[in-house]
Amino acid sequence: MATTSEIDERIEKCQRLMETDPNSQIFAALAEAYRKKGDLDLAFRICKNGLKVHDNYGSAHIVMAKINLDRGLYDWAEMEAKRASELDGKTRTIALLLSEIYIYKGEFKQAIKILKDLHSKDIDNQQIKKLLEIAQRIPEEQMSSSRAVQPEPERIEITEMTHPGDGPQALAAKSLDIKGVLEEALSVKGMRGAILVSNEGLVAESQWQLKTDVNEYGAIMSEIWKSISGQTMSEAFGAAKNVLIESTDMIFYLVKCYKGILVFMAGPATNLGTFRLKIECLMDNSALKTGSV
Repeated sequence: MATTSEIDERIEKCQRLMETDPNSQIFAALAEAYRKKGDLDLAFRICKNGLKVHDNYGSAHIVMAKINLDRGLYDWAEMEAKRASELDGKTRTIALLLSEIYIYKGEFKQAIKILKDLHSKDIDNQQIKKLLEIAQRIPEEQMSSSRAVQPEPERIEITEMTHPGDGPQALAAKSLDIKGVLEEALSVKGMRGAILVSNEGLVAESQWQLKTDVNEYGAIMSEIWKSISGQTMSEAFGAAKNVLIESTDMIFYLVKCYKGILVFMAGPATNLGTFRLKIECLMDNSALKTGSV
C-alpha cells in the first residue's frame, strides 16, 4: 500500500506533467492518486474534465469507475467499468472491478459468475478467492438470518481490492495480537484512533491521534455498548456483535471480542466500505475472536 508521502510525490509529478501538457492522459493517474488520498471530489473533477478530451481512454474510465464506487454511486461505477471494457476488452482488472460493484449492489449471482470464471483461470489468486468467499457468504448469511427471524446482518462492504497491497489480502499472512490489530487499523486511510476497552470499562490498549482524552472516549463507548447489549435490546434484536455509529465529526465502529470492546474511530469523510472490510480482515487475521491472545 502506497504511503501518504509516496502518493503526494506521485501527485506532484503528475501535476508538473499536466502543467506542461494540459491535454495529457496523465490526468487519469492524477485522479487515481487523489482517490487513494481520499479526496474524491477533486479526483472526480479531474477525471471528468480529462474524459471530456479523452473519452476513448479506457484506463481513465476504470479510474472513474473506482471513484464512483468509493462515492457509493454504484450504477455509475458499473457504467464506467463497462465503457472501459468496450474500449479495452474484458480484462482481468475490469472483471474484478465489476465483481466488486455487483457485490456492493447486492447482485451476488453476477459477481459469483465473474469470480468463478476468474478463479478457474487462476486458482491460487488470494484476491479472487477472498472476493468469491464474500460474494457467496453474504447471501447465505442473509438467508440464515431470515430463517431465524432476526435482523438482516450488516452487509460487508468492499473496495480497493483491485489494487494489490491495498486490500485485505495484503494482511492474510499476518497473525496479529491486540497491539498489532490497533497498529494496523491506524494505517487505514482516515483512521484517527483505535482502542481496546476492557470488560471493566477501562482502556487497556490504544493507538491514538486525537487531542481529546482517550480514557474519556473509552468510558463513553463502554456505556454505549452496555446500553446496546442490555437485556431489553438483546431480547428484541439478539446479541450485538458490532455497532457502527456515525456522528457529525466522527465514525465509530465497535467490535466485540473476548477481551472487551475494540473501538475504531475515523473521520467523517472516510470510505465506509474500505473502513469496515479492513477492520473485519484485521479481526479475521488475529486471535481476538477465539481468545488465544
